[in-house]
Amino acid sequence: MPISRRNLLAGVAATTAAGVVVADPAAAVSAGRRIEAGTGTDFSARLSPDRRLIAIDLVGVLWVLPSSGGPARRLTGDLFDIAQPDWSPDSRTIAFQSYREGSFGIWIIRPDGGGLRRLTEGPYDYREPRWAPDGRRLVVSSDRGGSYGLHLLDPGDGTLTPLVEGPGQEYEPAWSPDGSKVAFVVDNTRIDVVTLASGVRETAVTVPTGRIIHAPEWTPDGRDLTHNVSGLGVSELWRGTTPVVTGRDVFPFRVSWRSATEFLYTADGEIRRSAGGRIGFVAPLSVTRPSYRRRQRDFDSPRPRPVRGIGSPALSADGTTLAFRALNDIYLMPIGRPPRPLTRDQWWKSDPAFSPDGRYLSYSTDRGGKLDIWLRDLATGEDRQLTRRPNAAAVSGTWSRDSRWLAFLDQTGALWTVEVATGTTRPLFTATFEPGKPTWSADGRTIALAAIVPYSARYREGLSKILLVDVATGAGRYVDPLPARSIQTRGDDGPVWSPDGTHLAFVVASVLWVVPVRPDGTFAGPARQITSEVTDAPVWTADSRGLIYLHNGTFRRVSASGGRPAPVPMPLTWTNSQSRGRTVIRAGRLWDGTSRRLDQDVAVVVEGHRVVEVTPWREGLDGRLIDGRDAVVIPGLIDMHHHREMQGYSYGARQGRLWLSLGVTTTRSPGSPAYHMVEERESIQSGARLGPRYFGTGEAVDGPRIYYNFMRPTFDPAQLALELERAGALDYDLMKAYVRLPPVWQKRVIDWAHRHGVPATSHYHYPALNFGGDQMEHVGATSRFGYSRTVTTLGAAYPEVRQLFVAAGARLTPTLFNAAVLLIEDDALATDPRVRALYPPWEYAALQAQIAAGRVTDQTPARQNLARQVAHLTELIRAGGHVVNGTDSPIASNGISTHLNLRAMVRYGMTTHEALTTATRAAGEFLAEPLGRIAPGYYADLTILNGDPLTDIEAAADVRAVVANGVLHDVPSLIEPFASAPLTEKSVPAPVRRADDPHWWHDPHWVVSGRDACCAQSS
Repeated sequence: MPISRRNLLAGVAATTAAGVVVADPAAAVSAGRRIEAGTGTDFSARLSPDRRLIAIDLVGVLWVLPSSGGPARRLTGDLFDIAQPDWSPDSRTIAFQSYREGSFGIWIIRPDGGGLRRLTEGPYDYREPRWAPDGRRLVVSSDRGGSYGLHLLDPGDGTLTPLVEGPGQEYEPAWSPDGSKVAFVVDNTRIDVVTLASGVRETAVTVPTGRIIHAPEWTPDGRDLTHNVSGLGVSELWRGTTPVVTGRDVFPFRVSWRSATEFLYTADGEIRRSAGGRIGFVAPLSVTRPSYRRRQRDFDSPRPRPVRGIGSPALSADGTTLAFRALNDIYLMPIGRPPRPLTRDQWWKSDPAFSPDGRYLSYSTDRGGKLDIWLRDLATGEDRQLTRRPNAAAVSGTWSRDSRWLAFLDQTGALWTVEVATGTTRPLFTATFEPGKPTWSADGRTIALAAIVPYSARYREGLSKILLVDVATGAGRYVDPLPARSIQTRGDDGPVWSPDGTHLAFVVASVLWVVPVRPDGTFAGPARQITSEVTDAPVWTADSRGLIYLHNGTFRRVSASGGRPAPVPMPLTWTNSQSRGRTVIRAGRLWDGTSRRLDQDVAVVVEGHRVVEVTPWREGLDGRLIDGRDAVVIPGLIDMHHHREMQGYSYGARQGRLWLSLGVTTTRSPGSPAYHMVEERESIQSGARLGPRYFGTGEAVDGPRIYYNFMRPTFDPAQLALELERAGALDYDLMKAYVRLPPVWQKRVIDWAHRHGVPATSHYHYPALNFGGDQMEHVGATSRFGYSRTVTTLGAAYPEVRQLFVAAGARLTPTLFNAAVLLIEDDALATDPRVRALYPPWEYAALQAQIAAGRVTDQTPARQNLARQVAHLTELIRAGGHVVNGTDSPIASNGISTHLNLRAMVRYGMTTHEALTTATRAAGEFLAEPLGRIAPGYYADLTILNGDPLTDIEAAADVRAVVANGVLHDVPSLIEPFASAPLTEKSVPAPVRRADDPHWWHDPHWVVSGRDACCAQSS
């Protein structure tokens, strides 16, 4: 859908009727704080053939500068997000890849800024343009064929002709000087060469074991190839099999030959000459410090408020009763009457489903020690456990139409069935990454569910399609819900089979669709759009003539043929938990979150859930006494980046207890299934679930391609408006723009967030910081480019990154994944009784396997990478920047990663005070809440330790008890419900990966570093 000019930033190109785009570089730098960037992190430089100019792609902007160095002149605006510039042989045109339109396209521009034009269109990515020596065509890489291959592109009419389409991933092409051959990378492991005249292909270079190869470029005589080799702690330039530039942080881009013997390359933040020396530049960049009134969450008011956290609704076979997850329970609601809770217990519950015969309600709960499916007999009220697979979870259970079977998912995402009468389980389909809830055909022969299909094996993003699995054979096939569109989220958004078996319903682009299907689930006609409002979690009525769904935290009903939706009242409310009474905490020593020393013998007086006085200890203080005269009391720790409800982990009720037992009293999620996030927040805030104070967003807003099931694929501005409407209705605490969201929409998300008083974060520093973005997640994380512009493969970040963060006042959440190497030296945290009890058995086994694997491999590169990242953070803090601790748990080791991050910070350069502040005061200030300090008016969230963390950072994990929201929890009481859970991993039957399975990702448990280690699974 076209974007109007008035919505674009100054300096962003406008499209004319003829399709020609005219840039306005003079207006490209918006008003704001200005820096002069003289370095770059992971940027490329390309010398023009006439040797007069150099084109660079610093921070995703195209610049040109004199070949001798000097001021850089901007050619593109902030919304283009460009990379890989390449000059035409006559030096009159630059080709580059750009993400301006929501997919990577090839563009061209003159070096004076005129003649800007896009050459490719459509949903596929086109990258790495290279001009042929005759200037008549380009070779580009693209995933249009189902994997990355090479195509010849006519710049005149945009015609594409396949050149190389092999079974592997083929990219980063380079023309031979005479134009007769093209070299290219294959699967990061080798360079092949194809001869255009004959089509003959041969391997020219093979990467050494443990290394990754990138950026081939022919020598001027056409006899050899230069290329980047990285891995095992180095990033170098090689010529053939001979290293020619070593000992530097060489960036993974092509060299440019100045002569037969000298070339330019980028490394160590600079443009460098192979003959020695650097070519300096200065690029003016602006950032915008956000200025808006921050909203605070209400933890005080006793007023009732409507429940909005409604998870996984289900409708009874007679159509009279809704079941759903809310407030840490399963609620049953006869339509038209108030809902009532099913269990009223402390355990985790999810995924209610009614049996079609009306006898049972199934749901998942960890009351038996781990998440399993239980059955409630609706006539007698009795419960029985149905699934009992050793050391495996069972979630997302759904019934066959004859009520004899349930389909369910385990923690790996594999599909199983269980016989209701006997409890016998059967593996049906191999694990897919975070699939959706299964649904049965009317005849019981097919199960449908949402599953991701990547566009290629080079990048993990793709589309969530409908997977149809034959129950008898286990064979599966994929169906597109709509062309080049995804099921909205792989959770509760469908597909859902109608009871009569004639239709599937699903959500695409945040609205409801219904499609007629054959008995096996294949489409029998086109899908029809049923709603135009925000729609989630549809369920069919018993007569297959209507659907009930969630709309912004309320239930709605609509006819399957469309029409005006009608509300379904749901009169359920919740109130804030009210801690009562007066408590006095006697602290032998106290750190208030700001001081550089401990105060001695201090009393912290708490009324309800707030600190009202901090005073020297004296006898006679009124209130319930917590005696910590031999302890150290500090503010409760804050983890600013974790994810609840991630499939593949299935912590259930353990997770909140784990966090508290490790001293973490506040967490924030920058990405969770929306309704489940709200349910978690309401459950904790109301006291129905035990866990740290919780802030969160729903699904991060993403572009047309997605990976995680808690990212929302967005296809046009109209849908983006629906996504923002949902965010407002569900009262998100922050907004996160994810990896494939186009910059123009990221700006819209940031603007919306600030109008609603909440911060905005993403994986990118620029241009987000010029849009007013508040924060970046990870030192360097998953990127649509395949590399980060804020940290290199060796873990280094260069001064312009710090300059931008300091100027913008933005926060950085580092998530130091390589801090896991510290467990290899000392695994005390990994064998701690808290971890043994509160990790699910499969997670505990994976953690121990991770450590064992690390002990038999060289972790030196990971330690060096970690040291460079921490050095960057330390310099950032000391330059006036802001770092807040976060871990990406449970992708990183849940709970203990908070302490590993703190320990890594201290190990590699920070003071203990600096490190602790990232997890206390600095995080509280960014949340704009009275958190992270011990002072009057602040929430009573405190951690009681056995030792002094200002002297020994490891003492921060030596937790005796926590006070959370004014309530004391000692460690034994936190771990007791799960203390006897089994910890051994037993052999169990598992689905076999099928040859037709397109999924390619790896297990997300890893320790080692590497080119993509920081990026492979980060969220």
